[in-house]
Amino acid sequence: MSAHAWRIRRASAADAPAVLAIFDSVIEWFVEIGNTEQWGTEPWSASERQVRRVAEECALPGAWLAEHPEAGVVGALVLGDPVAYAPPAAGPERYVRLLIASRDPRARGVGRHLLDFAAAEARAAGAERLRVDCYGGGDQALVRFYESCGYVRGEAFDENGWPGRFLSRTLGAPQAEGSGAPRD
Repeated sequence: MSAHAWRIRRASAADAPAVLAIFDSVIEWFVEIGNTEQWGTEPWSASERQVRRVAEECALPGAWLAEHPEAGVVGALVLGDPVAYAPPAAGPERYVRLLIASRDPRARGVGRHLLDFAAAEARAAGAERLRVDCYGGGDQALVRFYESCGYVRGEAFDENGWPGRFLSRTLGAPQAEGSGAPRD
């Protein structure tokens, strides 16, 4: 499916239930494949703390959603300031605070597409790099995903028993006009 089937639009706190539904379905899949360490085994929609967290993230000015005309919300991206446990920035940057993609087959490739969108947004804001942190345990599949998107592995960390990894991507010149997804 063409990436142009997705429309990228700003998110709001009202979109939190759709984003939580994606988290819940991904957690259900993680449990099925034995990955219970990344986000646990309980739906995020059942956790007051996670519901509040997702609503707060969706209300940030750098919150975006990818929508499919038939499937609805299939991904979310939040760009903003680094998380509190991140090392200080080495220069102008944007931080990927949240990236989630639906398991729906119509969402295939939307995570990569949202990261490309993040790079374009960061360049437009004058940033020289993007940084992200992700789950660094298990089989390292998520770390390898970010590496396949042009990110370079940084230091490992442990945040209250959760193994993580920082990654960064140096931003080059902007892509040609019109190469991104339609957006509102």
